[in-house]
Amino acid sequence: MLAPESEEADSFETRQQQRAIEVVRRSRFSAQTICLLILTVLAVFYTLYFAAAIILPIVLALVANLLLSAPMRLLHARLRLPKTLAALILILCLFGVIGAIGTAISVPAAGWISRAPQTMAAIQAHMAVLHGPLRMIQAANERIDSFLAVVSGRGGSSGHASLLAPSAPSGEGGLGLFGSSVLLGTRAFVGQLFTMMLMLFFLLAQGDSLLRRFVEIMPTFADKRRAVQIAYQIERNVSLYLTTITIINVLVGLANMLQCWVFGLPNPLLWGVLAFLLNYIPIIGPLTGIVIYFVVSLFVFPSMLQALLPPMVYLCIHLMEGETITPMVLARRFTLNPVLVMGSLMFWDWLWGVWGAFLSVPMLAVFKIICDHVEVLTPIGHIVGGPTRGPKSRPAAALPETSHEAD
Repeated sequence: MLAPESEEADSFETRQQQRAIEVVRRSRFSAQTICLLILTVLAVFYTLYFAAAIILPIVLALVANLLLSAPMRLLHARLRLPKTLAALILILCLFGVIGAIGTAISVPAAGWISRAPQTMAAIQAHMAVLHGPLRMIQAANERIDSFLAVVSGRGGSSGHASLLAPSAPSGEGGLGLFGSSVLLGTRAFVGQLFTMMLMLFFLLAQGDSLLRRFVEIMPTFADKRRAVQIAYQIERNVSLYLTTITIINVLVGLANMLQCWVFGLPNPLLWGVLAFLLNYIPIIGPLTGIVIYFVVSLFVFPSMLQALLPPMVYLCIHLMEGETITPMVLARRFTLNPVLVMGSLMFWDWLWGVWGAFLSVPMLAVFKIICDHVEVLTPIGHIVGGPTRGPKSRPAAALPETSHEAD
């Protein structure tokens, strides 16, 4: 027997599928319309790429506003605080959290960076077993390069650099270049953080009035109702997702900090905070964390077997969280197609880097909610939706009607 929430979700999914079928049946797109849509999408992506310095802080502020919507209602509606004061309190709390995380990871991270030469030497000593296979790959690379040179008529000399021996800056020049890039990146990050906080403050203080003004200019009552439903669904679903994922990521960070303390890794707080932050990025974040844990373990432990323990435990924690806890908590409330989640992750990571990877899932969820409430976009929203679960969810519920009409 399904729960009422499950039955409601199945009913909504069936209605959405039937609406999508009707929209596809009625839609007729000319070649000119399709070309215009493609050019419009490319123009939007072009703008997002080259205006990232302005658009990215605004998008981050919008997502943070969704995350803080529940505390904002608590301070304003329950405690009767003015919106401006409540927004200021939340901004200060957010600054405190960011400052605490920065303090927790900055000093230990600086110590590890200063020990980078010794770390590389220790890693090379541990990886000595791979020197033979790497030399074989290098020799094969040289043979392939020589063969291509003969085929292309360039003689025995090759104009290409070796694939496995890239040139990299070393010494004081390399460290100076690294320091300059870090300084520039820090200044850009501080500027974008200030822009995001300023925008977030005004969204928290006056966001409701902006939405009210937008609803007021809708021409019909149906349009007003649809706009309110879209805003409500976006706030409810995305804020629920962000809050749930934040709690789960805190637990993942605590579990990894505990396992680092048990295995004797130095600075367990640093690696716990790192696991907490990386878990916001689907797939790529945990994989990066496993690699970092393995590299750090190579430097700390004397044997390869011991060095494999922390990353293996990290992998087990991630599998338990990603395959059991998160689907169980977010089932039927936040389902997206896994293929499109991965595609969105790769696209936004390419477009906006790490912040884009963090925003990929919330933006895909917002896109699905908008598609579900705009009739012409209903087929796209149905495609973006995740796999349905439960005995009553039959994706082919409308197929007999379609086949009857085809006959």
